[in-house]
Amino acid sequence: MKKQDSAGQNTGRVVAFLTRDEIDFIDGLSKDALFSTGHKLSRTDVIRAIIDAVKIRDISGEGIHSKTELERKLLYLMRITLPSALRRKKRQEGSR
Repeated sequence: MKKQDSAGQNTGRVVAFLTRDEIDFIDGLSKDALFSTGHKLSRTDVIRAIIDAVKIRDISGEGIHSKTELERKLLYLMRITLPSALRRKKRQEGSR
């Protein structure tokens, strides 16, 4: 028997291993929603919203060779540039 979400759509299970920082980020979005609206978003709701936003922008993986390239493409499409401090941090993490 397949599971369905609240909208009646069939769902599947995805197992993802996230860093503590990534989990904290997702939880932070959820808590921001809770404190500002009184409605808590689940981790699944946050991840689904991010995926749906990418789908709406019709973003493809064409020409993407790595996670970093995908991040850059997404940031470019969102018209956001990384602050220099964050770029330095990413470079340092990459050199480890």
